[in-house]
Amino acid sequence: MPALAAYLSDRLLGTAGEPVIHQFSGGHANLTYLLSYKGAEFVLRRPPLGPVAPSSHDMSREFTVLSRLWQRFPLAPRAFLLCEDVSVIGAPFLVMERRHGVVVRRSVPDRFGGGTDPVANRKLSEVVVRTLAQFHGVEPESVDLGDLGRPDGFLSRQVAGWTGRWQEAKHEDNPLVDELAEWLVNHMPPSPAPTLVHNDWRLDNIAVAEDDPGRCVAVFDWDMATQGDPLADLGSLLAAWYEPGETPATLNPMPTFSPGFLRRREAIELYAALTERNLEAMPWYLTFGTFRLGVILQQIYIRWRRGQTQDERFATMGDGARRLFELAADRRNDG
Repeated sequence: MPALAAYLSDRLLGTAGEPVIHQFSGGHANLTYLLSYKGAEFVLRRPPLGPVAPSSHDMSREFTVLSRLWQRFPLAPRAFLLCEDVSVIGAPFLVMERRHGVVVRRSVPDRFGGGTDPVANRKLSEVVVRTLAQFHGVEPESVDLGDLGRPDGFLSRQVAGWTGRWQEAKHEDNPLVDELAEWLVNHMPPSPAPTLVHNDWRLDNIAVAEDDPGRCVAVFDWDMATQGDPLADLGSLLAAWYEPGETPATLNPMPTFSPGFLRRREAIELYAALTERNLEAMPWYLTFGTFRLGVILQQIYIRWRRGQTQDERFATMGDGARRLFELAADRRNDG
């Protein structure tokens, strides 16, 4: 892309000439590309093709967070440049540093035992919780993010926002979703002291070292980061933390059935021990995280249904969303 090459060469050291561009696979939202130059590599992120939901896929927000957070949380890649001129590539984008590591999605890779090594599996399950606790310990003011978001009323806005997104994305009525939304409002717990919140914390949004599944080397996808209730992050993570008897319905469910992988209750207890937070209300956060995940799948499905994307992976996500809403209802008495 000559326009991109010209834009970057004037603004970012190490970008002389036209890069070799490779798209990273595995994502379902923002598009991420590797830019390879002679002697240098960078990563470019831009929103997905087609209409996107307001406040999501926010390149400006992600740039603000990643241009500062690395100073106290070095697992966040450093962002170097933000371009809001859509004439360059057709959308706003940011450029950040390249991190090398292993992203674990649906199954444990062979290098870590292919799911048969209980020690490696336990390390994987622990690292995602330990890294979350570490992130929640960063003082926003220490990285000049004290004005990020609006922590007061965070949970109320989250429930209202995701309920509204369901209304905009649904292709048919579902009384169970309406019941869940009402239950979430009526049983909303008081929030602990606010922290920085990632808002999409998952195992496949972190990278671990190539030789150690228990060492995180990077955390990705910061476009929804804000300040708010840290337990919402934990609930989002646990929503994809399936127990025996539960049927995975997410895009990239964690390999939680692998021997040695922490059970959901053990993950909650580990986070509680690391942060000393009261987690008595976790059934609510787990239910909300599952509800939210259902809405996310529905948003992706409706884009496919409306012809805004041709990716056939999305054709069954309407069924996946429905199963997640049923699971959210079952999890109201869980934890």
